[in-house]
Amino acid sequence: MDDYEWRKMLKRRNRRSRLAFLALFLIAACLLSTGIWYFCFYTRSPEYALRQTLRAVETHDRESFQRFVNLETVTNHAYDDLTYDLFVYDSTLTPKTKVLFEKFYVSIKPQLAGGTAETILRRVESGQWSLPDGTDILKGRQLGIDYERFLERSQLRNTTFVKLGEVARNGTSATATLEIREDYTQTPFTLEVAMEQAGDGHWQITYVKNYRDYLDTVAGLQNGDIADYIAATEPVVDAYNQTFRAQQARFKALSASRNGRLGELQRTALADLLEQQVIPTLEERQQKLDAIDVPAGAGYLARQRQHATEITIKAWRHYINGLRKDDPEEFDTAETLHKQELEVDLRVEDIIHHTAVSKNMPNLP
Repeated sequence: MDDYEWRKMLKRRNRRSRLAFLALFLIAACLLSTGIWYFCFYTRSPEYALRQTLRAVETHDRESFQRFVNLETVTNHAYDDLTYDLFVYDSTLTPKTKVLFEKFYVSIKPQLAGGTAETILRRVESGQWSLPDGTDILKGRQLGIDYERFLERSQLRNTTFVKLGEVARNGTSATATLEIREDYTQTPFTLEVAMEQAGDGHWQITYVKNYRDYLDTVAGLQNGDIADYIAATEPVVDAYNQTFRAQQARFKALSASRNGRLGELQRTALADLLEQQVIPTLEERQQKLDAIDVPAGAGYLARQRQHATEITIKAWRHYINGLRKDDPEEFDTAETLHKQELEVDLRVEDIIHHTAVSKNMPNLP
């Protein structure tokens, strides 16, 4: 190879080396600028906070969820929206009674809002909705309200996230839109979420601006379906209520006792009544209710009725065992189940009453 060819080859190699170096430099610069943008700017954006919130729910990351959602402000604002129409439209209440109700709901706000925040965190952590248990003050009706019904009215358990929308930022405040869907009625809705930037630069969801609008929209549709379902099932309910009243009178007559103790013949007669008449009547009534089409928005009410029937039958079976075996433990179990059934019955009555006095529906007969 002569000197000329040699210099040409070296020149080509140098050119390739410079191009390779330039390419590496550009890649490094891109990575560096991307890293600077990501860590210095994107992680301090409301969009990042929203995506991290969604990721926290998907990965069951309780700590991360708490970082990007200010649950205290979210639940406090939501509580006011949720309790707004609990009794406002109830014409059966006097002004004085309404004031008492308002004071009552203000007094229990810390427990309900705080308890709901914990309920949400349990959902994030486990992936499942669960009710307060053990010694939790929200269990049952210890606060004077049915927390199961309260949670259902929040629509939390039947709302599905669809996609993120636009984010409008104004200094350290922002408003983000979230596309969601109410699952019972398949109603789409756009939530407007308020966000604030914390002192360290990261963003948090602070409250939902139009939560009450969402509740009103969904409740109107659900109340219409519930009213239709109540009307469709009314003949069955009324007919069997007459039968139950007759059976109840028979039960009282058979259980009458001067000393408060049942004789052997009484226990046998009561067990036969429950086994041969009461339980079959409950099963028959539920079969007829199940045969009626349930509108989408009335699914919760229909399930509560089914649940009440199941618990009642279970309670009566334990009571029958107690009668036939003279077993106090069976009576205790029956009493515990009976209390649970009363809670569900009260919940059903509350749903029917609230639907009747709702601003979205005329009073039901």
